[in-house]
Amino acid sequence: MPNLALVHTGGTIASKPDVDAGGLTPQVAPTLPEMAGAHVTSFQPFQLPSPHIRLSHMLELRTLIARLAGRFDAVVLTHGTDTLEETAFFLHLTLPPSIPVVLTGSMRHAQAPSFDGPGNLRDAAVLALHPDTRGRGPLAVFGGDVFDARTVTKTHTTALDAFGGYPGPIGRVDDLDVRFFARPEERPVFEPPHVDARVEILYAYAGWRGEGFEEAATRADGLVIAALGTGNLPPELLPLVAATAKPVVIATRTHAGPVLPVYGYPGGGATLVRAGAIPASFLNAHKARILLIVLLSLGLRQDEIREVFERGRF
Repeated sequence: MPNLALVHTGGTIASKPDVDAGGLTPQVAPTLPEMAGAHVTSFQPFQLPSPHIRLSHMLELRTLIARLAGRFDAVVLTHGTDTLEETAFFLHLTLPPSIPVVLTGSMRHAQAPSFDGPGNLRDAAVLALHPDTRGRGPLAVFGGDVFDARTVTKTHTTALDAFGGYPGPIGRVDDLDVRFFARPEERPVFEPPHVDARVEILYAYAGWRGEGFEEAATRADGLVIAALGTGNLPPELLPLVAATAKPVVIATRTHAGPVLPVYGYPGGGATLVRAGAIPASFLNAHKARILLIVLLSLGLRQDEIREVFERGRF
């Protein structure tokens, strides 16, 4: 009989109305619908709404899961949906892919008539224990759709099918049937001793002249800019990027697609790279921030950081 570790962290899946708080709060860890043929053990390192999750919590989860891997066949992690994709990506970067980890949550609270927690939780358990899941690293499942931790993204604030991510699901869970549409890929595993590096995100917009850039560069160890299109900025940003010695990673504010430094006008992606900026490959800004924090926390030099992003194998 396989052993399944069920790790609870809070979120909507654990929430119900709280009269004193005047709204929903995490209160009770969800129970897994009966799983024939599996022994389930629950853990709860903390109980938080996902906007309260910090990098230190992610590192705590990474340490816990690595310890559980020797005793359990798979791990299911319940998490609030607002920052689930960031925790999933951090675990993707820092855990060996041989450990089956599946993250899930819910878009409705436990007392709502449309509560989606039990179905998502059961799908996560079925997926985690499936033999084809091993070797893929952390996955996320919602409504039966299986997503890769690198690309999974919350795309709607309230819909039950709130998760997506280009190019779409890599698998599907229907009852006990699990199907994958993609093969696992080899990737490095990073093991930061801490996650103390500070990285800030700046958001580009039409007419931005760099307000906030110098202040952020002064207090942070690195910057990520959610840039325009394929990684372009207004011309005023070019000298600011060139003048900073801190790593500046250029992502895109567009929903999907890679950063491609092809434009040669002032502030175009090609000029930013020549000025020292680092393209984020296919990562969105908040996942590029997670990767940059991990690399800075490992003490990598800027040229080594550039190589990791440019190689795009993470």
